[in-house]
Amino acid sequence: MIGRALAASVLALQFAAVPAQAAPERCTPKRAVMAVGETWAQRRLNVQRVWPLTMGQGVTVAVIDSGVDETHPQIRLSGKADLTGTGFRDCVGHGTAVAGIIAGQPRGDVPFHGVAPRVKLLSIKQVNGDRGDVGLLAKAIRTAVDEHADVINLSIDAPDTPDLRSAVNYALDSDVVIVAAAGNLTKDDGTSAPSYPGAYEGVLSVGSATPDGGRSQFSNPNAVGVLGPGEGISSTWPLKGYQSALKGTSYAAPYVTGVVALVRARHPKLNELQVRRRITLTADGATGAGTGAGMVNPLLAVTAVLPSEQVAVAAPVPPPLPVTAVHKAVPPDRRSMEVATVVAAGGLALAGVVMAAWVFVPMGRRRRRLPGAPPDIGRIDG
Repeated sequence: MIGRALAASVLALQFAAVPAQAAPERCTPKRAVMAVGETWAQRRLNVQRVWPLTMGQGVTVAVIDSGVDETHPQIRLSGKADLTGTGFRDCVGHGTAVAGIIAGQPRGDVPFHGVAPRVKLLSIKQVNGDRGDVGLLAKAIRTAVDEHADVINLSIDAPDTPDLRSAVNYALDSDVVIVAAAGNLTKDDGTSAPSYPGAYEGVLSVGSATPDGGRSQFSNPNAVGVLGPGEGISSTWPLKGYQSALKGTSYAAPYVTGVVALVRARHPKLNELQVRRRITLTADGATGAGTGAGMVNPLLAVTAVLPSEQVAVAAPVPPPLPVTAVHKAVPPDRRSMEVATVVAAGGLALAGVVMAAWVFVPMGRRRRRLPGAPPDIGRIDG
C-alpha cells in the first residue's frame, strides 16, 4: 500500500517518442552510427529553398529536454542550463536529436542538416532519463522565457497540472511560441487521451506524418494543429554520431519548431498568435482525422501574403467627429447663403416673366384684328 501511494504521488512525464526500453541509470545513450543518408523528411520540406530569405538568425529557440551534446560537430549552442543537478550531458540522446532537427549545421560531407541552422539554440535540461518531474518541466518553461526565448520546443508528454498550465500561460503572455508534441498512443486498445502541454489552448501541437502526408498510426489525434515528419527520421546523436529510423511525435515537433523560427526571423513584427495562424493557414491541408491543417509547409509559411495580416497592420481609419464638433469647427457661410437666396429669387422672377409672356402675348394678337374681319381660313403659309 505504501509503495502504491508513493507511486501515485509522483507526477511523471514521458518523452513523446514511441515507447522503448527505459534508459539505464548510467550516462550511456544508445550507440550512434557514424553516417546517415538524406531522409524523405528533408526532401519533402526542402527548407533550403527558404534559406536565401532566412535561416532563423536573430531568433532564440529553447529545447527543453534531456540536454544537448554540444561536442557534436553539427550542434552549436548559444546557452545551456541544467535543472536536474546531473550535469549538461545528454544521457538519453533525445535532446540532441531534437536540437539537430531544429538547428543542425549544414556540412558538405554530411547530407543531414537542421531546419533553421542560424538560430540561437538554448538547451535546458529538465530530465536525465525517460521520465521526469512535471514541476521541473514548468520551471524549465519559465526559465526559457526568462532567458528571452522566442520559441520553445516541448517534445514531451506530461499530465495536466495547475503549475504546468500556469507556466505555459506565462510563456504565451510573454509572446513566446510554444511548439509541443501531440503525443503517441500508448494504450493497447488504441484509444487516445489529451496529451499536455500539447493539448493546452495556445500551444501549437504537432502530430507525426508518414511520407505520404497522412497521420502515423501511433500519433495521438487529439488537439493536432499541424503535422511534421515523424517516421524514418535521422538526426544528430551524442558522442558525435547520428541515429536513424527514429519515430514519434517527439521528432515531428522540432521540424515545426524550426519552421516557426524561420517565420519569426522573416516576420519579426508578428506576435505568437499570428505566427501560429500563419503556420496553420499555409500548411498542406488535412488528410484525415488527427492531421490538423496537414503537413507544415516551410516555403509558404515564410513567403505567403496573408490578407488578414495586411488588414491587421493597416492604419486605423479615424472615427468621425461628433456633430457638435463639426458645428463648432465649421461656422455657417452667411455670404453664400445670401447669394443663393438672390439667385433663387431671380430664377423665380424670370420664370414668372416667361409664364406671363406665354399667356398674354397671344391675347394681344387677337385684340389687334379689325372688327368684322373674316378669320384666316384656308391660308397656306409661304
